[in-house]
Amino acid sequence: MFLRMMRPVGVRPVGLRLAALLIPVALLAVPVPAPAADLSSPVGRWRTIDDHTHQAKAIVRIFEQNGKLYGVVEKSLIPNPPHRTCDACTDDRKGKPILGMDIIRGLQQDGDTWDHGTILDPETGKVYRCKMSLRDGGRKLAVRGFIGFALLGRTQVWERAADGS
Repeated sequence: MFLRMMRPVGVRPVGLRLAALLIPVALLAVPVPAPAADLSSPVGRWRTIDDHTHQAKAIVRIFEQNGKLYGVVEKSLIPNPPHRTCDACTDDRKGKPILGMDIIRGLQQDGDTWDHGTILDPETGKVYRCKMSLRDGGRKLAVRGFIGFALLGRTQVWERAADGS
């Protein structure tokens, strides 16, 4: 027993040295979750759904600037999308590529909704007044485009997209 207890100063048993090396490596392998999207705001990435096919069509990134919301077409979800421009647009977006185009402009928060802005339908070039509200705990976004009164319009429901999609 006396011999087992005697070891040179500064020398640790092999098991302790191995543990000292493996613990920091194991801690590096623990996944750290990415920050979750703020489900109380439309800010983030949204998957638009085609009215006719009911298939995902594009990713629109909504962001806040000077207290207002704006949205840009970030990605097409259509396989092999053609390089399309908004030839039917009548404003500063005429002839510009739809990919990267700002289609939502100037929405302001009004309680639980975002209102007083516009949305562009790049298929027709028409600009509509726009109103948005979150649904399903912030996982869906009801986007209503209308002329004049909100009753005279159409609502699309977009789905929140993961950061990597």
